[in-house]
Amino acid sequence: MDFGVVFQCDPPASTVVELARKAEDAGFGYVWTFDSHLLWQEPFVIYSQILANTHRVIVGPMVTNPGTRDWTVIASQFATLNEMFGNRTICGIGRGDSALRTLGAKPGTIGEMKQCVEVVRSLARGETVEYRGQQLKFAWVDDGALEVWVAAYGPKALAATGEVGDGYILQLADPDIAEWMITAVRRSAEQAGRDPMAIKFCVAAPAYVGDDLAHQREQTRWFGGMVGNHVADIVARYGTNGAVPRALTDYIEGRKGYDYAEHGRAGNTHTDFVPDEVVDRFCILGPVENHLARLAELKELGVDQFALYLQHDAKEETLAAYGKDVIPVVQGVQR
Repeated sequence: MDFGVVFQCDPPASTVVELARKAEDAGFGYVWTFDSHLLWQEPFVIYSQILANTHRVIVGPMVTNPGTRDWTVIASQFATLNEMFGNRTICGIGRGDSALRTLGAKPGTIGEMKQCVEVVRSLARGETVEYRGQQLKFAWVDDGALEVWVAAYGPKALAATGEVGDGYILQLADPDIAEWMITAVRRSAEQAGRDPMAIKFCVAAPAYVGDDLAHQREQTRWFGGMVGNHVADIVARYGTNGAVPRALTDYIEGRKGYDYAEHGRAGNTHTDFVPDEVVDRFCILGPVENHLARLAELKELGVDQFALYLQHDAKEETLAAYGKDVIPVVQGVQR
């Protein structure tokens, strides 16, 4: 199992770069960031500095979207970084949430997302694509490479992931829900004539190592609110008739709204509806033993990467604990 870490691009950017360097030293193989330009700083600018100050980590957004940048611009950003630093980028993508909603825009359609995946990936790899009625190719790309991993919860998005994604990003760490989602993606891939076992699976969720579980829950309760915001869209479209697991939909009954000014923030004021039981299922909290047990469950399901959201008050301590006591055990290596 690989390990990634997910940062918000809060100023100063130098802190994000330094945390990325520490993550690499701790044994993490991926550095991801949020991509919401009104709430945080521009990630693609910061990626250049992360890549310049590290040696092996793969870097990219969790997640970008088809709506805030022209698709050829997204592809050129990845291709340029790859040319500079040796194919060390990855693209996480979804329909769009905070980056679009804070502009007063709606998330893109599933069809737009699928087309964007194909255009961005092909251009970054140096291939020719048809876009806006034009045949396009980056003549300067030589030996380009890019994987595009799709973030999804709903049935149509899961199906699209199986059809076009190199990987799947599930933003919660509940093994039962993960098994359901992975099965849906693999089924779609098989129906599309693809190898379902070739799709990589990433579970992304807050992780906090320590003994004060009550404090950890309060620091990570925001995540249930963020997930609930996505789930509310699914419930509005499909109802609660089993289109997705009830474990994912039942808890949002008490949800009253969502304030993007506090998106992804520890201690925000609009997540009181998220019960402790959901926090414990969606996140990985407690002492090292808890983390090892949950990661073993996820690994058994076929999860290829666990990406830690580090939006709490013990970022460096959790990085260090994973580097010393978790990653070596899970990967079976001596550090």
